[in-house]
Amino acid sequence: MSLRRMVTVMRKEILHIVRDARNFFLVTVSPAFLLFLLAYIFSFDVGQLSLAVMDFDRSSLSRRYLESLTSDQDLVIDYVVSRYEEIEPLLVEGKVEAAVVIPPGFAEAIRSGQPAPVQAIVDGADPFAGSEAIGSLQARSSVFVISRGASGGLEGSEPVEVRTRAWYNAGIKSLLSMVPGLMSIVLIMPAMALSLALTKEKETGTLEGLMATPVSGAEYLAGKLLAYISTGLVSTILALLVAILWFRVPFRGSLAVYLLLTTGYFLACMGTAVVIANLVKSQQTAMFVVLIVFIVPSFFLAGLISPISTSSPLAMLVSYALPSTHFVEISRTVFLKGLGLGYLLRPTLSLLGMGLGALFIGLRAFKKKVG
Repeated sequence: MSLRRMVTVMRKEILHIVRDARNFFLVTVSPAFLLFLLAYIFSFDVGQLSLAVMDFDRSSLSRRYLESLTSDQDLVIDYVVSRYEEIEPLLVEGKVEAAVVIPPGFAEAIRSGQPAPVQAIVDGADPFAGSEAIGSLQARSSVFVISRGASGGLEGSEPVEVRTRAWYNAGIKSLLSMVPGLMSIVLIMPAMALSLALTKEKETGTLEGLMATPVSGAEYLAGKLLAYISTGLVSTILALLVAILWFRVPFRGSLAVYLLLTTGYFLACMGTAVVIANLVKSQQTAMFVVLIVFIVPSFFLAGLISPISTSSPLAMLVSYALPSTHFVEISRTVFLKGLGLGYLLRPTLSLLGMGLGALFIGLRAFKKKVG
């Protein structure tokens, strides 16, 4: 293999990427753009929830209970009503996500150690806001009752106080987890661009002219691969800037380690893209196959939204055969936990194995056409 010829192919391909506006957008800009869009689509954080309150007890303890519900400003009391008939219009018009009804005898029941049920009327038209409102009300109510001493007087000692702490994502915000995970989706774009470039040369006939040159198949593919990996790393930096500066996702790891592991991810994705380009004859088909093989399964099988299914060996095999499954773990670990390469050997070696295996298959198939 000639290093000079390989570098020449790489330089030629980088110039082609830079000069072609559509290709340049697909390789370098589209990952950051897609991250911006997808992060909003797949963020399940509802944010601040608006409440209506109907307090039949009107005691100092019921007021303290309401204060405990709104102490962190995630729940906000916007309306105080006195009749059930006033609640429905607020829910219908979307002015509140839930209404809290405190029954008469609330304070007396707590002082005597008896159950003190509180009614929550939730707008079920929005299941995410509804479920978050129910969860927030239940958690805050439990902490209030325990901290006040459900079986003793208010002036007595507090027997138990539950305090929770979530590491790496203190507020359990889905956005902080989704954005690093979505990097595995958006960084497939450079691999798609490589597949389109290879099939385009078959369509336009420029690949036939290559057969008359001294450039070997290995030199040609290596040059192409290096060009798209290097420009793909530029797109990675742009996407990181969107994640850190716009979405305020903490980046606790090493940038050098992240870029190194991203290179391994590119190797796995682009190796498969080379195989796809050898099997199809048109750019439209190549794009469709990349979507079916990479992007669509990655949303549902790679552990991005829900944990990887362990219900059957086949389901696990399909999930771990996706490069994105391993990069979701890598990205979240480096972003949120700040861990280094030593803690990520398994997903890193998996990506390297996928990439080298796919490149070997692609090169073997490519040698039959280019010598």
